[in-house]
Amino acid sequence: MAEKTAIIRRAEQADRAAMENIAQAAYALYVPRMDRKPFPMLDDYGAHIADGAAFVLVDAGGVRGYIILLAADDGALLLDNVAIDPSAQKCGYGRKLLDFAEDVARERGLGRIILYTNEAMRENLAWYPKMGYAVTGHVEEKGYKRVYFEKKIDA
Repeated sequence: MAEKTAIIRRAEQADRAAMENIAQAAYALYVPRMDRKPFPMLDDYGAHIADGAAFVLVDAGGVRGYIILLAADDGALLLDNVAIDPSAQKCGYGRKLLDFAEDVARERGLGRIILYTNEAMRENLAWYPKMGYAVTGHVEEKGYKRVYFEKKIDA
């Protein structure tokens, strides 16, 4: 499968346009459901790259996906955003990026990963539990209806 030849590396400013394009393409289907752009379509990828929080998944076709990993206030790793180019979905890249996040959490000595998704993103609500994440809450923040998830990580 394609995911075996893909690599994950820290994003560089030269990757910014690819990341922004992936965000626009991957999240476009949610705009009609939400009546607004999802936050990842508006995010500042240049800042995430500069902060060292952005990583890209690259295969022979170029940048195919990315993940943004931030330190959470409560000592967890916040998986702020993960996206795969729609043309590369269903290749195992999303799972590869989530596995990478777990490796980062372990390297940092963190026992859990938290994330949130919008309640309109039904695909995510079904996918994250399959990846071992459990729902921890529903909140409205910044005008978005978010569902929070958590996964405990063995050190």
